[in-house]
Amino acid sequence: MNTSTPIKIIVLGGYGIFGGRLCQLLASDVRIALYVAGRSYRNAEAFCKTLPPGAQRAPLGFDRNHNITEQLQQVRPDLLIDATGPFQTYGADPYRLVKACLDQGVNYMDFADGSDFVKGIHQFDEQARNRNLFILSGVSSFPVLTAAVVRRLSHDLSRVSTIRGGIAPSPFAVMGLNVMRAISAYAGKPVPLVRHGKQTTAYALTEGLRYTISPPGRLPLSGATASVV
Repeated sequence: MNTSTPIKIIVLGGYGIFGGRLCQLLASDVRIALYVAGRSYRNAEAFCKTLPPGAQRAPLGFDRNHNITEQLQQVRPDLLIDATGPFQTYGADPYRLVKACLDQGVNYMDFADGSDFVKGIHQFDEQARNRNLFILSGVSSFPVLTAAVVRRLSHDLSRVSTIRGGIAPSPFAVMGLNVMRAISAYAGKPVPLVRHGKQTTAYALTEGLRYTISPPGRLPLSGATASVV
């Protein structure tokens, strides 16, 4: 990569909820040539017009289900970020985009929340290292950022008995159709986990947890109930 020229980044799903937020954060960086990508060129074009000044930006029609290699060759990006999903519904060849990126020498990241999809990304590790590329999956609050925090907090501990993590989104947060599809896809499904030191199985969105949120210096918010597992 030539650092004297802009870094080409494709954000697939770049006009969606999560991809759009990422594009807004990247748009002010003049070192970047940002491609807001998705199946609708018109939507990508309209979203580009809303971004703050700074980075070069361009709309890009990109369909992950057709001619991926040819679409990558049109731009020859340094990095592709998949912010579409739901990743657990990507079909018989869920890593087709990953494979195309490896073949074309493109670094890859995604916002996957599907545990099987994230777990399976390790199969590309050796190939990515041999090509001096990075292939990163699940680069979101769960599991990657959560795991990083846990590792940092536990680095000098001899034993960790309990880890509890959660997401507390704003009540004003917008939820896109793919997010709703991803969440509903888990409902009632078996989830293998360790509970009280033993391997067991729970079922997604069938249990509740009451807890109190107590930010320092603020009145506690008590009695909230959340779906867990």
